[in-house]
Amino acid sequence: MTLIVRLALRDWDYLTPLLLGDVVDPRIDLQIGRVGTLVADLAVNAAYDGAEISFSRYVQDRAAGMAEVLGVPQFLMRGFRHRCIITAKTNPITRLQDLAGKKIGVTGWQDSGNSWTRAALADLGVGVEDAMWYAGRLTSAHPITDRLGRFARPGRIEAMPGEQPMIAALLDGGLDAVFTPFMPSGFFRQDSPFRHVLPDFRSAEIAYFDRVGYVPGMHILGLKASFAAKHPWVGAALSDLFDQALAMWLEKRRKYAETTPWIIQDIAVMDAALGASWAASGVAANATMVGDFVRQAREQGLITRDLTLAEIFPAD
Repeated sequence: MTLIVRLALRDWDYLTPLLLGDVVDPRIDLQIGRVGTLVADLAVNAAYDGAEISFSRYVQDRAAGMAEVLGVPQFLMRGFRHRCIITAKTNPITRLQDLAGKKIGVTGWQDSGNSWTRAALADLGVGVEDAMWYAGRLTSAHPITDRLGRFARPGRIEAMPGEQPMIAALLDGGLDAVFTPFMPSGFFRQDSPFRHVLPDFRSAEIAYFDRVGYVPGMHILGLKASFAAKHPWVGAALSDLFDQALAMWLEKRRKYAETTPWIIQDIAVMDAALGASWAASGVAANATMVGDFVRQAREQGLITRDLTLAEIFPAD
């Protein structure tokens, strides 16, 4: 008898082999619900047994002693963050070091991605105390919500004045840069008024990888702790499925490179610069990255104590 496992996941391309049944585990009937926004609170969501969850929020919960969700050391979303810093084309800033003393907008303070972006700045000597921070909506189409929570600090970390969209503040000089995981509509057009702060962010990201040895992880697989306790084998089995799906998807992209005009060049650079194990799952493969994130979370004020690997991933 197969075990039904209901997961809420973003619509990642590498899930295709799982969705088509090319990668299977005969013990598991995997039912994937595709979501645009991460499940707010997996522990109380009756629709799913597990989900793609924010690594930052998971670490914060673990630091607070919460154990209703069990993290699996399978990073479903990874990415460099140097590309996520944008500015107006009229702004002369072209180095991350130049953001010291500047006004920086973020789409959410405690988000994993923005935490890693702050880490990229800290790697170059620009810490939280070296800039003025504002959290807000990227565009007028985004909702007005509390994007700071308990992390607001008047005079250092504040909400955008008047809830002004941050791209408007870039244009009128109210902000010098914005951290955003998703570019505003039309960003890549020649007539766009915006650009990346770093003209060659890929070189900066490769140099960062050469220093730290990993591609930062933003989201992990989380399981309800009660479900994982009842089926202690399922976390590792699911992680294996994701590993197989990614490997198969990448191999097909190398073969069917006409997916986009230049994807083959991107894959070639990735293989040469990052090697074969950049997306490896498991505690050992990600120990350095997890340790660096915990240190950054402590330095950025997201958590108040250090965590061990065993506290973060107790089942591994």
